[in-house]
Amino acid sequence: MSLFHRPQHNPGLHPGEDLQNTPGALRLDGVRSRALETGRTRLLVTAVVFLGIFGVIGARMVDVAVLDANPAKPRALPTARTEELEMARADITDRNGSMLASSLPTVSLYARPGEMAEARVDLADAARKLASILPDMDAEDVHARLAAGKTFVYLRRNLTPRQQYDVNALGVPGLHFEKGERRVYPHGNLVAHVVGMTDIDNKGIAGVERFFENRLTSQSEPLALSIDLGIQTVVRAELQKAVTQFNALGATGMVADVQTGELLAMVSLPDFDPNDPPAGTSEAMFNRATKGAYEMGSTFKLFNTAMALETGRINLNSSFDATKPLKFGSHTIHDDHALNRWLTVPEILIHSSNIGSARMALDAGTDFQRQFMARMGMLHTPSLELPEVGSPMVPNPWRDINTVTISFGHGLSVTPVQLVSGAIALVNGGIFHPLTLVHRAAEQPVPGEMVLKPKTSVQMRQLMRMVVTEGTGKKADVPGYEVGGKTGTAEKAAAGGYKKKAVLSSFIAGFPMDNPRYVVLAMVDEPQGTKETYGFITAGWNAAPTAGRIIAQIAPMLGIAPKPTADGQQSAKVSTAKGGNDVAQAR
Repeated sequence: MSLFHRPQHNPGLHPGEDLQNTPGALRLDGVRSRALETGRTRLLVTAVVFLGIFGVIGARMVDVAVLDANPAKPRALPTARTEELEMARADITDRNGSMLASSLPTVSLYARPGEMAEARVDLADAARKLASILPDMDAEDVHARLAAGKTFVYLRRNLTPRQQYDVNALGVPGLHFEKGERRVYPHGNLVAHVVGMTDIDNKGIAGVERFFENRLTSQSEPLALSIDLGIQTVVRAELQKAVTQFNALGATGMVADVQTGELLAMVSLPDFDPNDPPAGTSEAMFNRATKGAYEMGSTFKLFNTAMALETGRINLNSSFDATKPLKFGSHTIHDDHALNRWLTVPEILIHSSNIGSARMALDAGTDFQRQFMARMGMLHTPSLELPEVGSPMVPNPWRDINTVTISFGHGLSVTPVQLVSGAIALVNGGIFHPLTLVHRAAEQPVPGEMVLKPKTSVQMRQLMRMVVTEGTGKKADVPGYEVGGKTGTAEKAAAGGYKKKAVLSSFIAGFPMDNPRYVVLAMVDEPQGTKETYGFITAGWNAAPTAGRIIAQIAPMLGIAPKPTADGQQSAKVSTAKGGNDVAQAR
């Protein structure tokens, strides 16, 4: 019967008597009281527990939000590399801090066959299991290596976390993991010939990685290069476009600061991905910008002209006989586009006269030419921070016939970096700065040596500008930036002579020529004629426009604003106010 069900009849209850005053009702009230008390107690305990939890959380929030923000209580900021993940090799960055090379923690798998033998491991079965997890491994090969009797066997480098987990889950005795690091190059091919790469043991084997091996492994601070990734991207894209358009074998290009010698870009095509380098001695591994020594053709006429002016016996009004080919011993010197008349010094450069250049060189003399070329850095190996740096091929003995051919870029082979460093001295006031791939801080002294008279440098800037406005470099002009430079088309040497249809075309440029800031080189290896070039393969049709497109894109990136002009073009005159002579009549 329910406690709350009133009985219909209770003989022991007198009429009018209250049921709650009976002993049974008193007992019922006691039960209710105890139940309510128990419930209150449980609620109180629960509330206290929750209050304590929220108190701890609140205290932690105050600690994080208030106490940790107190400058008097410094707190270590989280870093990408904790002590546990400290890499053995420092990062490499560009001049702006963008990552060019870094290291990631990884593990390698190795085996101790002795331990496997003690545990009676079935080597064939273990090899099959490993091959099922690591598909690039061959089960038979792994079995053979485990059974070769060695005490230590590397099985696989640089496992992914998932691969490590799966191998560990096999539970095979004698398999172990070794902590290490893997070098990664986030920009792939873009700076391959500059940065280089490391081998499987993380040792530098090419490029900056090899040259600065001790620096990268002894210091944790990133190594900042002079390269600017934005400039590098433009140069590579334009050179790749030229290689494709002219079906060329390759190309190379550089951009250098004329005041510091810093290389903001250096590209050699074909290139490679250092994350997955080609096997063997692939041509893509050859750095054309630094390793190859080439006859530079008519770009050398810049140095020949500067040399003639340096003698003091020749000035911008001097003229030389180019009425007919020059016979020198058994050799005959021709002009590609002969004017068959006497030519002034500016005309010789503007029209790229071989005959006029040869006569200027003979006037200066063999000894003076050799000394001048040495001053301009053409006779010794450049001191660039790369292991892949070639040496020039210098004639020995240096005879008069060498003097003649060197005047127009044959008989002396130099690397493209030598051409760039020499051009820097031509336009920056006459100071030779060794090229560098290391970023110079603003307060660092810049090494340099005066190799030209300032007056000669001023004259060369004006003449280079005229080559672009009136001569073979017209397709390199960029309105508003006063580009100056010189084309060069050199037939490539072959056994017993030269290849007529295989040329190295180049354009060396400076800008802006009223106050030069940068030198740009664009070279195309064995370009082929196209419909657009009317079949021509000379530099004015391929290297010059490539250099012009590069300058048009990088000048704004470098903070150089174009000069407004009425017709969008810039005129060039040799001004006597700057130490030159007016050669307007020489056009």
